[in-house]
Amino acid sequence: MPRLGIGWAALLATPLAGHWMSMSTGELRVRGERVEYALRVPLYEITHLEAPEKLLLENFRLFDGRSQARLVKHLCESRADQQAYLCRAEYQFPAAVENLVVECTFAAALVPHHVHLLRAEREHLADQAVFDLSFTRLPLRFAPPGRAARALSQMGTGALRAVAGPAQLLFLLALAMAARRRRELYALAASFLAAECASAAALAGIDWTPAPRFVEAAAALTVAYLAVEILLLPEAGHRWAVAGALGVFHGFYFGVFLRESQMSWLPVMAGILVAELALLSLFAALLGWLLRVASRLRPIQAGAGALLAAGVAWFLLRLRN
Repeated sequence: MPRLGIGWAALLATPLAGHWMSMSTGELRVRGERVEYALRVPLYEITHLEAPEKLLLENFRLFDGRSQARLVKHLCESRADQQAYLCRAEYQFPAAVENLVVECTFAAALVPHHVHLLRAEREHLADQAVFDLSFTRLPLRFAPPGRAARALSQMGTGALRAVAGPAQLLFLLALAMAARRRRELYALAASFLAAECASAAALAGIDWTPAPRFVEAAAALTVAYLAVEILLLPEAGHRWAVAGALGVFHGFYFGVFLRESQMSWLPVMAGILVAELALLSLFAALLGWLLRVASRLRPIQAGAGALLAAGVAWFLLRLRN
């Protein structure tokens, strides 16, 4: 493979390191100087950890000004019936909590694209926070925000979720590569985004969580199929239908996120759509530039070959894990 193909392969192989749907949830209640915390982590997230109880609680800390809360008691257990690892912990501050700051570094302990959704309550006021590798320390304000401020905050959260994981970037890059002309890019984007929104809305409204192994294996096969079309069927029609299939599986992640976070569908999906359209435009522009300056290296074909290799390897890895 030429150097350009090797570069594509290195880029596209990044989603293989961890599960695409890597998410945990927590509930926190402030009662004067005490804080109660309940954590739920899917069992598949901790299979590689030797001491999950110790590691998880070490990566969750509470502060009030310069004071750090002391962990006074905790209980963790694996629940096979819920396919989850559950922890309950109680923290003690020297005095009643005034300005609570949460530091959560689960992404460093689990996988880099892990997301922790935290809901908190104090004296009938609620707040929520989303932690990942980029946002590890956030304040909880417990003040009812205005409707506009809440919508903007949720739009920002949606936009960050759209670009935070390597799988999302891989799918959008695949769409940009599959478009043979500008009009087709518009059709692919419309089909993908419509299917993604419908899938997310449907999953957010029902009590069913697809097995991450199934979702990732199916998504990997769809990526591989799209790469085959680019390589072996360059004139194939109805590529928009393949984009729609990608969107269905891609929407599963956002549906689970919407349900667990209890955020509003419209602002979150609006943020996701804006971010994904911006990334599609960026990828299309970069591919157009590559075709102009390095057409002899056949960047689309080299990229599709790396895409096929990554999709097949990802599929096989998920079958084994």
